[in-house]
Amino acid sequence: MTNMPEKKAFCSLHGLNAVITGSSSGIGKAIALELSQAGATVGLHSRKSINSIEQIRKSILSQGGTTHVFQADLRNNDAVESLAEQAWSEMGSIDIWVNNAGVDLLTTEEARLPSINKLDLLHSVDVRATYQLSRAIAIRMKSRGKGCIINIGWDQADRGMEGESGELFAAAKNAVMGFTRSMAVSFAPEVRLNCVAPGWIKTAWGETASPVWQERVMRETPLKRWGLPEDIARAVRFLVSEEASFITGQVINVNGGAIR
Repeated sequence: MTNMPEKKAFCSLHGLNAVITGSSSGIGKAIALELSQAGATVGLHSRKSINSIEQIRKSILSQGGTTHVFQADLRNNDAVESLAEQAWSEMGSIDIWVNNAGVDLLTTEEARLPSINKLDLLHSVDVRATYQLSRAIAIRMKSRGKGCIINIGWDQADRGMEGESGELFAAAKNAVMGFTRSMAVSFAPEVRLNCVAPGWIKTAWGETASPVWQERVMRETPLKRWGLPEDIARAVRFLVSEEASFITGQVINVNGGAIR
């Protein structure tokens, strides 16, 4: 009787190296844990939340995973370049890179800044750093012959949301969604680049959102619930896996069916 080859688990990432920027909390933390559970060696990154990163690292290690920890302020161009170089060198090449880091203008002291200063912050981290890291890593991946990059967009960026926050995040995330599509063409066929666009996800802001916002989320979301960071993480796991090998240059909405 012929021995059948062992079937690989669906969306397995065993033997792969992955880096997730902004992985100290929320969506980034969920992605890091999900990719680790799929078998990847995970590079954790934070600007300053080292205590939070250490807790995530311990959790991954307790489950038999492997991690690396990187600290870099992505508002600084030199730090961005150093992060790419350090991560690639320390991990011995990278198969998966997720640009999740972004500025929190809703639950931090930056929420009180004038709008033009908020725009500068969003441009420096969400746009410029994501662009720099995407190119720096894609160049290395293309030279190596393979790799996958995920950027994080926003499902309402290309259809509009009223208010200052809607205007600011649209300016940043439309840029990310646009250059992801173009880079996917530039670096094909060796490198795949896709963008995940979350809808209403219950991160720190959603936990304390007013009844007005809670009602709005239910009204605008056909699945009638908040999304969870784990919903985004599972979409990322699929997109970076071999099962998604014919998907590139796409913006994938993970938003419970919202279409407004």
